[in-house]
Order: sequence, then structure tokens, then C-alpha cells
Amino acid sequence: MDEMEGRVALITGASSGIGRAAALKFASEGVRVALVARNEARLQEVAREIRGKDGEARVILADVTREAEIERVVREAVAAWGGIDVLVNAAGIFGTGTIETTTLQDWDAQFNINVRAPFYLIQRALPYLIERKGNVVNVSSVTGLRAFPGILPYAASKAALDQLTHSVALELASQGVRVNAVNPGVVVTQLHRAGGMNEEAYAAFLEHSKTSHPLGRVGQPEEVAELIYFLASPKAAWITGVSYSIDGGRSQTCLR
Repeated sequence: MDEMEGRVALITGASSGIGRAAALKFASEGVRVALVARNEARLQEVAREIRGKDGEARVILADVTREAEIERVVREAVAAWGGIDVLVNAAGIFGTGTIETTTLQDWDAQFNINVRAPFYLIQRALPYLIERKGNVVNVSSVTGLRAFPGILPYAASKAALDQLTHSVALELASQGVRVNAVNPGVVVTQLHRAGGMNEEAYAAFLEHSKTSHPLGRVGQPEEVAELIYFLASPKAAWITGVSYSIDGGRSQTCLR
């Protein structure tokens, strides 16, 4: 626990899925965790789990599509623990749509939470990240690296998040701040259900995904959390500007 103990991580999307798993992982390593999401009940549940294992957690209820709330999130995290060492942008939404069916409202909704929010969170947290030589880990997707039909706004938003990651990494390297992304394949979370997929369709999707991932299975949030933690830790001190695939080989395949 010595390498990260006592540091501060601000994690969005911490109420479920990869964000929740990341929060639990960081807390288990002695990191103080600021939990950010819109669902207070789920956030409190994560906080109780962390505190039950002698970890430190602060619940910050916020909608990260709103500038004023992002500003408040950063203020509260800094007020609680004096700074920010790690920013994990795990909040995101998923939606289907093609060039023919995607509305401007759908497009804007995807980009507002998947790209605009991480951009502004990095910008507002930056003075504290520079002060502590901290780092950022963005949760992107295999769809940011490879094209898939039928999920146009989601894929485009994740590709934009990857380019944000790469560009900001170059801009901040001279100031000692690292910026990386993780690009999961299909992971068992609430993402697709929240995007409108019913249980029957989701079960069929997971079953099909066993054939589209060369390792023959989908991923678990805890596996992605381990990679996020590694990239945020001193063990990854010479890694920046990377979009790191964690997808059972999915990004190496052709369309199936």
C-alpha cells in the first residue's frame, strides 16, 4: 500500500461499473477517494463499503455535464484532502444510432458526458495535478480505436476522448502530469442496459460477445480497475499519451 497510500483520487461514474470498481481498488490501496456520480444511494453504498474496510471516501453528488457542478466537485475534493493526485474520468453513457437515425440531441448527449465533461474536469483539476505531479486516466472504449456500425455517436465520442488524451498528454508532459486512457472491450456493467438494451437483448449480446473477443469471454469491471490503478501508480511513471487496450483481443479482429 505504500506507493499510493494517502494520495487523493477523484473518480467520476463511481456509483457503478468500471468507476465503482476503480474506486474500490484505489481505496483498497490506501488512496483517499472522492466518489462522483448522480445516484446518491449507489454512491453511499460504495462509500460504506470503502469505510467498512477502513478506507477514506467522500461522496460528491453531481451532474458532470454542468460546468458549475464540475467546479464544485473539484472544490470539494480539494477542500476535503488538500489536493488531487489522480483524476479518473469513468462517467459515460452509451447509445445506438447511425448517420441516418442519430439526432442532434443524441449526438450532443453522448459528447457532453463522454468528451466535454472529461475535458472540463481535467482543466479545472489541472492546477492541483500540476502541483502534485499527478495524472489522469480516461475510460474510453475499443470503439474509440476501431469502427463499429450502429453506434455512431458513442464511437465518435470515444475516438474524441482518445485524441483528447493524446493531445493533453503532450501538452502536460513538461509539467510532470501524465494522461492515459483505457479502452475496454465488452465489460459486464450497466452501460448497455442504461442505453436502452433490455435484459433479453443484453444476455444475447453478452453471449455473442464471447465469439467476437478472441479470448472467448467478456471482461469484468475489476479487471479494468486493475489497469486504471496501474496507470495511475508510480509503476507507470514512464507511460503517458497511451490508449491502452483491455479487450480480450477484440481490437485486433475484423468485423464479426
